[in-house]
Amino acid sequence: MTVAAVMTYDSLVENIQSYLERTDTATLDKIPLFIMLAEQTIASQIKFLGNLIVNSSTMVVSSPIIDKPARWHKTVSMNVTVAGSRQPILLRKYEYMREYWPDATATEVPKFYCDYDYTHWLVAPTPNSGYTYEVIYYERVQPLDSTNQVNWFTIYAPQALLYGSLLQAMPFLKNDSRIPIWQQQYQGIMQALMVEDKLRIADRQAMVVDS
Repeated sequence: MTVAAVMTYDSLVENIQSYLERTDTATLDKIPLFIMLAEQTIASQIKFLGNLIVNSSTMVVSSPIIDKPARWHKTVSMNVTVAGSRQPILLRKYEYMREYWPDATATEVPKFYCDYDYTHWLVAPTPNSGYTYEVIYYERVQPLDSTNQVNWFTIYAPQALLYGSLLQAMPFLKNDSRIPIWQQQYQGIMQALMVEDKLRIADRQAMVVDS
């Protein structure tokens, strides 16, 4: 039985080098950068339900600041358990939070949250107990490198990752005649992935409504 080949970081680097047909050190040394930029570009266009994470933790009494999980990308929802019952914590703007609960030393059951900065949430009111909370969020894919050979991109979107990386090399390639072909391939693959992504999101939203 033939086992299908799975793209790895090392095989991707080899393929990029082969496609570029370049041997100069200046270009080859930039291949990890091309891959990283391609990962970021793809991730900015597709949410990937495969990276939808449910995480539970405990609030700190009298602290309105909550640490976000590592590789957090975007929050979907948050809730808090009070007396055995889950209650939603609703998203609000930072300015609203400060106006609603100006005295951070006053405590109550949190009702609202916002992004305090890239690595923290702000909740209001300030927790008056160590409540258990649950947050659903999109997680950034673990970036590829020599120590992390596979991730979501290599498994489910290898062609997008390959052509996306090649396009990131455009400043080095300049007038390479292959660029329009790679661009066409990349755009076609990305359009298909975005359609699939939207369908999965719609299915998930329908499941939430039905439940």
